[in-house]
Amino acid sequence: MKNPLAKEFKVTDPISLSGLETNENLEASHKRLRKTLESIRVELGEFQDVMYAHAKYSVLICLQGMDTSGKDSLIREVFKDFNARGVVVHSFKVPTALELKHDYLWRHYIALPAKGKFGVFNRTHYENVLVTRVHPEYIMGEHIPGINSTEDIDEKFWEKRFEQINNFERHIAENGTLIFKFFLHLSKEEQRQRLLRRLALKKKNWKFSPGDLKERTLWDQYQFCYEEAINITSKPHAPWYVIPADNKKAARVIVASILLEELKKYKDIKEPELDEKILANLEDYKKQLESE
Repeated sequence: MKNPLAKEFKVTDPISLSGLETNENLEASHKRLRKTLESIRVELGEFQDVMYAHAKYSVLICLQGMDTSGKDSLIREVFKDFNARGVVVHSFKVPTALELKHDYLWRHYIALPAKGKFGVFNRTHYENVLVTRVHPEYIMGEHIPGINSTEDIDEKFWEKRFEQINNFERHIAENGTLIFKFFLHLSKEEQRQRLLRRLALKKKNWKFSPGDLKERTLWDQYQFCYEEAINITSKPHAPWYVIPADNKKAARVIVASILLEELKKYKDIKEPELDEKILANLEDYKKQLESE
């Protein structure tokens, strides 16, 4: 089986999405991929236990991708062996009335993971330079001073918003949040097949929306926006990883492998040592309990 290394998927130079593979099987059967993921996710769960005791870092995992790219199932399978209290998932939908009364980053900031925990953003703050860029009329709901019509939303507006996102990520990284951003890179044909399966399988029907077909007609616009967002905001402290997503099982292994490989580099994350006085009296404490 091919070993997926983080450097193979990390964006360190400008990329063109059309030139990147969407399908990767890691030269392994589905059974082998399942077994590999089971092993990795146990290690990730153990790492989180230690990180919780260490209590100086948190981990933020951002997942983006076109509809049907496999975000939900990836979250379910990769974090299955975590302590339930050790990982918190937030799925960001259309902003609520309350959220629209704040700046666009507010709802993401208050959802950040506490120290010692993993936080997963299923769709992220990047929706604010993706969906809103394809549909600039959505910006009007934010009631931004100086933005009176979509004609006021120019390239300088998006440049400023990218700058704000970069500053947001730099700020939380400098305060102990380890950031991983994954773009699940799906082919248009694979999306078509997955949408057809949603229609064909009764138990999957609920996932389908006619809006999916409308958004599919805007595929090229979304690809352009994703490509630019990734190139502008992939930084050493908050890197993007482009993950081939046509093979769901392989994509899960790649994401889990990258997380484990990169997190193991933090050698300072270890269980805290007991206070010397407590350590010196462990036997006494044990005897007290045994004599009850």
